[in-house]
Amino acid sequence: MAPIPEPFNPGLPQNTPGLPPKVPDTSYPIEVRKKLGIYGLTPPNVESHALQSQRCMKQLASKTTPIEKYIYLSNLRNTNTHLFYRLVLENFTTIAPLIYTPVVGEACLKWSEIYQRPEGLYVSYKDRGSIIDVLRNWPQPNVEITVVTDGSRILGLGDLGVNGMGIPVGKLALYTGCAGIRPEATLPLTLDLGTNNELLLKDPLYMGAKMRKVSEKEEIEFLDELMVALNTVWPGIVVQFEDFKNPFPALEKYQHQYTCFNDDIQGTGAVILGGIINALKSTGRPIRDHRAVFMGAGSAGVGVAKQIVEYFIKEGLTEDEARRCFWFVDTKGLITNDRGDKLAQHKIYFSRDDNKGQQFKSLPEVVEYVKPTILMGLSTMRGIFDKSILQKMAKLNERPIIFPLSNPSSNAECTFEEAMKHTDGKAIFASGSPFPPYLHNDQVMQPSQGNNMYVFPGIGLGAILCKAIHITQEMIYTSAVALSTAINTNEINAGRLYPELDRIREVSVIVAREVIREAQRQGVDREKSIRNLSDSQLDVFIRSRMYDPTKESGLEEIDTPKFRSSSSKLRVPGSPSKL
Repeated sequence: MAPIPEPFNPGLPQNTPGLPPKVPDTSYPIEVRKKLGIYGLTPPNVESHALQSQRCMKQLASKTTPIEKYIYLSNLRNTNTHLFYRLVLENFTTIAPLIYTPVVGEACLKWSEIYQRPEGLYVSYKDRGSIIDVLRNWPQPNVEITVVTDGSRILGLGDLGVNGMGIPVGKLALYTGCAGIRPEATLPLTLDLGTNNELLLKDPLYMGAKMRKVSEKEEIEFLDELMVALNTVWPGIVVQFEDFKNPFPALEKYQHQYTCFNDDIQGTGAVILGGIINALKSTGRPIRDHRAVFMGAGSAGVGVAKQIVEYFIKEGLTEDEARRCFWFVDTKGLITNDRGDKLAQHKIYFSRDDNKGQQFKSLPEVVEYVKPTILMGLSTMRGIFDKSILQKMAKLNERPIIFPLSNPSSNAECTFEEAMKHTDGKAIFASGSPFPPYLHNDQVMQPSQGNNMYVFPGIGLGAILCKAIHITQEMIYTSAVALSTAINTNEINAGRLYPELDRIREVSVIVAREVIREAQRQGVDREKSIRNLSDSQLDVFIRSRMYDPTKESGLEEIDTPKFRSSSSKLRVPGSPSKL
């Protein structure tokens, strides 16, 4: 294993090829510090990993705001990678919200203000014609996966331009934490294609180009060059598209050419389908009797609904029967064929033709008309699932399914407390952002969070390990079904729709296994050596390929003829690494 270098930090001693990184680490033995030329740069005490983690958590607790905690963890990731990921795995439910949703939203809003060091690669529209040269400046030679955004639709915050870099950085940290993809094999990538955000264009601190967003045609031409360049520098790289304002053209064009997927459309759809499968089971109601109202008709909402349609079809409905179980509401009301406006292409599939000329202009009107069993929110309209709507859902259903999915939590259609309070504890609930438990009738009720981290790390890991040629829709669908099976009896009895997050690596193994199996069934895998493994053998294979920071110290290269003495081997106290 090549040691993780310390890129972009001229303040630290330079690394020597073939030797551990010259990071002043308090767990390094004195002999190692002397051999690396870093002796004296840290206090003399040699500390265990447990003691290092204890100090980090104490420092983290001393930060008074979420953004301060985010900055602290970002600096730790960049200065001591193994220690950072040990901290993540040991304290996942505490740290995950700080490195991604919801705090990453604030980090993106303030990215140009809090910027301290490069954390990914920026490719500008001015680089067209030489994108491959920019990619080759990335210091890591063996990249397996990239998350790429143009920053044009960050969470529910809108067009943030290059400030959107927080999304690829955070997503790839979750790829490593949740699925064990090695950190040096990841590439956060932000495309500076301009911005239409007037505040950013006028902000002297904004670090992107002061130009308006290029046209869709220019963007696709740019992406054409980018995709060729990525696959030239790193053949077979997995590309995850994230937070593009209009993600459909790129997905439709590249999904059959390269190993890629869009997490906003496909990942969101898969994770919500996984929760919906378990929610539908909880109601005891036949599939064909369910009616779903979606508040919000963007790419994420349509992506979610299409995944559920696929599930309904597999459960025995025709495609038309399944499609007609869904009613979409946007800012103009219920989406119908005769509403009088030109519908965006992605909305047409779910547009209604059975409204008999009636137009319903608001969510309360649609709920009264449809009498839904399922209420989905992907609108970024805080509080639109208000008291009257929630009470109506509880009146209509013994167990109403309420999914306020908008991120960050400040944009959620309702909170967990509101859903429980106004349905008298009847709601089957999942949200996009985390919410605290709620005490209802002396019972502590636990919310479920339909976080994409349940599926996208496993999808990426599975695609990498089986060397998938493409990531097919069938592989995405399979990830959702795999997620629904990953929940255990205790979690079901506690009313959860998803596994507890501290089991995330176990969940990622299950998702990766089933993604690999689907790739094998479709013949889009190139790693033929694992085709004949049993499921248990495949699980062992997957786990053996997952990066485990608890078993690495950064000193794995010490036990080499170049470094070791003939009389002894060095060992870091508290580390199980082989030295």
